[in-house]
Amino acid sequence: MIQDDMRIDVSKKYVRIVTRRPDGLVEFEFSIGLPELYAEMLLPAEAFAAFCDSHQVIFLEGPRPLADTGADWEWRLRDAAQERFRTAD
Repeated sequence: MIQDDMRIDVSKKYVRIVTRRPDGLVEFEFSIGLPELYAEMLLPAEAFAAFCDSHQVIFLEGPRPLADTGADWEWRLRDAAQERFRTAD
């Protein structure tokens, strides 16, 4: 639940580059208003540059800090693609 006194500035857009792949694609996280809430995206390098320019993004540096809550829902699509799913013991 969002508190009444919390304001989200939707004019601020954020990008955190995850990786630049050898095939020329850029994996990145895109956020509007709240850097903690993002969509994982993948674009060719030239399209990525145009996307960032047109949205006037703020670049976030370094890896995303992960919360240590132990919740199963805290994952990224990139992580799921590289790991096997857990099974019930």
